[in-house]
This record gives sequence, C-alpha cells and structure tokens, in this order.
Amino acid sequence: MTGKALLFDVGNTRLKWGVLNDGRIARTGSIKHETLRESGFSPLTTRLPRDIESILISNVAGPGFAARLTSVLGIHCNVDVRFARTATSSFGVTNSYRQPRRMGVDRWVAMIGARAESKSSLCVVDAGTAVTIDVIDRDGLHRGGQIIPGLHMMAASLAHETSDIGKTSRSGKDPGSGMDLFANTTRGAVRSGTLSAVCGAIERAAGTMRAEGFRSKIILTGGDGSRILAQLGGSILHRPNLVLQGLARMLVDRS
Repeated sequence: MTGKALLFDVGNTRLKWGVLNDGRIARTGSIKHETLRESGFSPLTTRLPRDIESILISNVAGPGFAARLTSVLGIHCNVDVRFARTATSSFGVTNSYRQPRRMGVDRWVAMIGARAESKSSLCVVDAGTAVTIDVIDRDGLHRGGQIIPGLHMMAASLAHETSDIGKTSRSGKDPGSGMDLFANTTRGAVRSGTLSAVCGAIERAAGTMRAEGFRSKIILTGGDGSRILAQLGGSILHRPNLVLQGLARMLVDRS
C-alpha cells in the first residue's frame, strides 16, 4: 500500500489535484490555468499539504507548464515529481496505437481508472476542452477512440467563424426534455446544439458497441460531465475524478 501522495490531472483548461492517503483519494480540488497565469502558483500551493511521499502527474498542458509545476511542487513538498506516460500495455489495459506515446496521457490514465473499477467492456468518455470517447473490450484491449471539440470549443468556433452568432455564456440554462431541445434564442440554440452534438456522438458510440455484441458500461468524466449526464440520463457511471483514480491505481499497484 502506498503512503501519502499528491495526484494531478493537468488538462488544457484547469488543473485538478487529489490527496492519496493509504490507497484512497481523501480530498480533491481544482484551479483554472487562467488563475495561475494571473496570480502565480500560490493559490494552488496554499491548498496543498507538504507532508507528501510522492507526486504523480498526468499532464496535457505542454512541457513548459510541466517544468514550472515540477519546480513549484519540488520546493513545496521536497520530493521528486513523476509524470505518467502512455504505455503499450499496463495495469490491465492494452493500447491499440502503433505509437502509444501519441495517445494523450489523460486518455490512457482514464482508461486505467475505468478498468480498475470494472472488467466489463467499457466506453470511457472524457468531456473537457475536447471530448474523447475510448472503447475497451472485456480483455482490456483498447479498440479505438474518437476525439471531437468540447462544448465550449464548439460554441467559441461558431462565434469566431460567423458574423451573427455571439459568444455563449458558460452559465446559461441548458435545454430540458422534449420540445425544450429546440431553443427560441440564438444563444440557446448554440447551447442546445453543442450538447446534442456531444450526446449524439456518445449515443452513437454506445449503440455501435451494442450492435457489435459488446455489453458496455459508459463511464463519464471531465469538466462538462455533469451537464452531459443531465442530458443523457440512463445507467451511466459518472466519475468526476477518473484520471485521479487512474493515477492512484498506478501508484498503489507499483508500491
């Protein structure tokens, strides 16, 4: 069993962290990259414990940010900082990529977290800046995936590439059920349309797996996971900390 550790899921929009204590994630938090750019790393480090034995990070924010974070955490906790890497096969998951390192490490770690929870075939959905959909069979083989723009990226693209569609607020009201799916304002139509696009991709992926004979569970994570869950409903497993769970599995199984 591993001792006390810090886990970090560094995405494109925000950084999420968790404290792993005796094999369990005891507490979590998150902070936006925008806050770190404006205020430095003190808003993060003031919330982190110092009595840490190890640090493991999943990072898709680039090498520059990784170097800065490594320096800050090394000083704060006085321990070595390690980064997760996508592999050919590990922790019950086998990669389908011919060049495994070309797969985003967040996708890889999320699949490890999902596989740790269930040994059935899986459809792992990470709804963040981009939406990734990865499928795993009962043997842990990654059968492939999809990547589409996330909700905010779709809306921002519409605002940028057209003259009459303005920016859509993140805090607006999502569509309800039935005919509420069809909005009577442009902003509402964008919110409804982007949600429908993402939900439609997930439903098609799940339907294809069913048609191919896979009785798959859908595991949903990411910053927009709760919004998408409200639209899809059904027996979807919502795991907001799935990447942190994957990192925990990697640490615990190596100890």
